Amino acid sequence: MLLLKLAAHDLLTLNARRRMVPHLAARWRHFRGADASLSERSAWAESLVSLAEDLVAAGRGNVEMVVECAATLDEAERPGDPRLIDVVLVGRHPKESRLSVQLVELKRWSTVTRVERATADLVHVPGMGSKKHPALQLRDNYHAFTSARGPLHGLEYECGGFAYLHNATEATAQPLIGPDAPTGAYARVYTGDRRERLLADLRATFTEEGGASEAEILLRSMGLRNTPLLDAMIRSRGEDTVFTLRGRQKKVADEILDAAAKVLPDPKAPPLVPDDRRLVFLVTGGAGTGKSAIGLQLKAELEASGHTVKYASGSRAFNGALQEHVGYGDREFKETFTYFSNFVTPPDPPLDVLICDEAHRLRERSTNRFWKPEQQGTKPQVDELLDASRLTVFFLDEGQSVRPQEVGTADLIADAARRYGAGLLRYGLQEQFRCGGSDAYIRWVRAVLGVEDGQPEPWTPDGLMHVEVADSPEELERIIRAEARAGASARMVAGYCWPWTKPIGKERRLENDVRIGAWHRPWNADSDAFCADGAPPCTIWSVHEKGLDQIGCVYTAQGLEWDWCGVIMGEDMVRRDGRWVFHQGKARKDPETGVKRVGVPGSFDPKVRAGSVDDEEFARLVRHAYHVLMTRASRATVLYSTDEETRAYLKELVGEVHVHGLRPTWENLPEEARVTHLPRPRRGRGSRRKRRNTGPQVPDLRLF
Repeated sequence: MLLLKLAAHDLLTLNARRRMVPHLAARWRHFRGADASLSERSAWAESLVSLAEDLVAAGRGNVEMVVECAATLDEAERPGDPRLIDVVLVGRHPKESRLSVQLVELKRWSTVTRVERATADLVHVPGMGSKKHPALQLRDNYHAFTSARGPLHGLEYECGGFAYLHNATEATAQPLIGPDAPTGAYARVYTGDRRERLLADLRATFTEEGGASEAEILLRSMGLRNTPLLDAMIRSRGEDTVFTLRGRQKKVADEILDAAAKVLPDPKAPPLVPDDRRLVFLVTGGAGTGKSAIGLQLKAELEASGHTVKYASGSRAFNGALQEHVGYGDREFKETFTYFSNFVTPPDPPLDVLICDEAHRLRERSTNRFWKPEQQGTKPQVDELLDASRLTVFFLDEGQSVRPQEVGTADLIADAARRYGAGLLRYGLQEQFRCGGSDAYIRWVRAVLGVEDGQPEPWTPDGLMHVEVADSPEELERIIRAEARAGASARMVAGYCWPWTKPIGKERRLENDVRIGAWHRPWNADSDAFCADGAPPCTIWSVHEKGLDQIGCVYTAQGLEWDWCGVIMGEDMVRRDGRWVFHQGKARKDPETGVKRVGVPGSFDPKVRAGSVDDEEFARLVRHAYHVLMTRASRATVLYSTDEETRAYLKELVGEVHVHGLRPTWENLPEEARVTHLPRPRRGRGSRRKRRNTGPQVPDLRLF
């Protein structure tokens, strides 16, 4: 948990725009489930600004300020209120040349007196009563922050702490700094009349250049800058550990593994009396809460234990990326990834474990227009999945359902578990690991699109995620291509607002279906093979270097992420008179080419035709589709709407873009953040269990 991460001068800019306190209050309510008190808001407005002004006065305006930061990675699991540090200052030490961190306790006290017959551990604040010496609060936070569960664990660092009473003087706060006051690296106390000493100590603690690189290191250690999913899978070559799970993620994975160990037989020593119990695990959480990370980690560990495991999904894009990018040339690995519809006939014997990712994409029945009648599913698809294994794990986000035939809900899975007499264990995930760890951005997107009730607030830069609005598709493409050329991963996606033409002719030429004025681009190839000019098949469009030349949609982007994502909103969803209005589109044939073009602007998604859904369901699905598209970036989203009024509305919400160096271009990123994406492995990787101690392998295809 953290509420804000900005350099001191950026925090002052945000405050000058009257956006700092509202942003902190919204984040506080999200994490704590209650409104911040008036006292808390006043403290942010006064004390945070005072500290930021002192950093600027000391020539250390580039030092990063992490506001209201959790002391440990698993703070959310502690009973009661989590330990929060008012401010963590992050930079580089001028002498030691390594990470420099200061934990700060901010107090607005003007007078402090000794409690009668008490030690200096307890002081009296007029109007507030007895209070713990702030150094003791810092001591607890210091030990937690530097412990094995804290974000500094494993790093080279210099760490200290201080309390800052900017309204007090040395004379009025004497009990805090007297000879019997607590001592330690965390026990310094500064008052308003000791400001020059504070400025000198800040200069001695941090370099002038600031702490962007060091803050990036800290964010990674806190789990807010995760390795992209596909990169983590490739990097794990032969290892049993795919991801570093944190907090609630780790607890969920451990409990599932513990239950599996109790129910599933040991492959090397099967029991005399088999345990026939069935278990169903239901893990719910929004986009970016780590569901896939948990699922893939479970798969790796259960396979390493000798159990039969398959990983199923309803997403062709997600499975395709794993099979064709991560599992390139590894048949055994690819066969462990499958689709929900592949279990019409249950495996014999049943699998030990079936992991079902994106369970919101479950269908009512498993059907395919290319299947013979006897091959079609005859029972609920969820029942087929339960028939396939002893233990079934479902990962579900009902907010990502984008097709009318998708029926996956928590109630559906719970009902199925009851019918099968299976034990049902539920878990919920909340911590945000996508979009730079910015749950503020996720909530902003949901409010803007109307996925949740309430009026959207103007976007507030939080140092974790960036958003801007382009004036034209040319500008959007220019930004995305510039970042891709520099080294970032980047893609362009759009609402399904243009007809989609299959590759044409023997050369498999892609038609420029997406047309906005004079700007024309093709959709990603509706093909399982490479097309003209090296356009990749849809299964690897998201990761192949040539994929930047095509536009993706919700069906080829869902479950994936890039550093930068350009999102084109079409006229299926436009702003009119203070509300969203939704339109179905109609096609016309081009008289010269016979290719379908836009006749009436709107949605051309064949899955959500007017005859298949009512108006309310149509609006819901379109909102969900844009919610998916607008949450694919890990650093920056660039928005463009083909509708002028909608574009103006988005610009009004996003506001000014450039706040000092906050725009996370590849050039602006610290060196530690410039991590290029990995190429897919060469052919013939071999199975996971056969690859335990293999060395680095040379790729045969460069991506990104």
